[in-house]
Amino acid sequence: MKLSDFKYPLPRNLVAKYPAKPRDHSHLMVLNRADESIEDHRFYDIVDYLAKGDCLVVNETKVFQARLFGKKEKTNAKIEVFLLRELNAEENIWDVIVDPARKVRIGNKIFFDNGKLWCEVIDNTTSRGRTVRFNHKGDFFKIIERIGITPLPYYIKRDATEKDKEAYQTVYARVLGAVAAPTAGLHFTKQLLRKIESKGVKTVPVLLHVGLGSFRPVEVEDLTKHKMDSEYYEISPEAAQIINKSIDTKHNVVVVGTSTARALESSVTSDGHLKSSKGWTDKFIFPPYDFKIVDRLITNFHLPESTLLMLVSAFAGHEFILRAYKRGIKERYRFYSYGDAMLIM
Repeated sequence: MKLSDFKYPLPRNLVAKYPAKPRDHSHLMVLNRADESIEDHRFYDIVDYLAKGDCLVVNETKVFQARLFGKKEKTNAKIEVFLLRELNAEENIWDVIVDPARKVRIGNKIFFDNGKLWCEVIDNTTSRGRTVRFNHKGDFFKIIERIGITPLPYYIKRDATEKDKEAYQTVYARVLGAVAAPTAGLHFTKQLLRKIESKGVKTVPVLLHVGLGSFRPVEVEDLTKHKMDSEYYEISPEAAQIINKSIDTKHNVVVVGTSTARALESSVTSDGHLKSSKGWTDKFIFPPYDFKIVDRLITNFHLPESTLLMLVSAFAGHEFILRAYKRGIKERYRFYSYGDAMLIM
């Protein structure tokens, strides 16, 4: 398939700026792949589509306050430093994006928090990308949690607020390392998870630290030439064991989000089971693709021509997904990170 196959028109007023309240009252579109039927529900109805013996696989990554605003040495020019990923924990070296990039060169120093934290640019990576070394006292993540700003996606046209620190985080987030939330999980509440677990459904955590690569535009018409950014993932032996038990007993592996799906599909054995592993994955899933682990997928409504839309198209079928999106626009579903949800079964 080609990049242009994943275009669709979306009215700007359907891009959600704020999450639903309560979280589980967002809308839920249910797609049945067997007969290509579509139903409209609320997210809390998800419990009706889960059964004893199923497992619900979630991504326990936690978003950190990745946007820092500092001042360049000597000139005091305001510089934004967007933290992407830690390259070397011992030497405090990070990949970042800077803005305005034209003002930031190798050797420059940028100061934050009245000079208590600063970084030095040690390399250029892309047009806006830099590698920097931070200097600080104390726990780095505690410092940036205090002075940083929630990294809301660019299409949410407003400034992040203190409320976004909690809203742009799943209720089961545990391991700091993501610069974007695994947004399909934002619809769950602790009460809903308890209700699901009371049915005999196991909630299984895995990890994939979502990076900006998930939002990076695909710039080639031939999808086979697109290269995904690598993201760190972990699947524990305990998680693999529970998921494999669901597979062996013919129960459903219900996966929350495209990031979780990519982690699972990056760690498949030759006989179609999940193996425990950790490392970096640049797996790019687009049609046609034969999913080995995922039986049902909970996801949001994604950007046109995005790798996330390509993954759900591979799972549900391209034409079926586009028909569902057309219906979603007609029925005024809310789109993207703070938007409504979809269950593909």
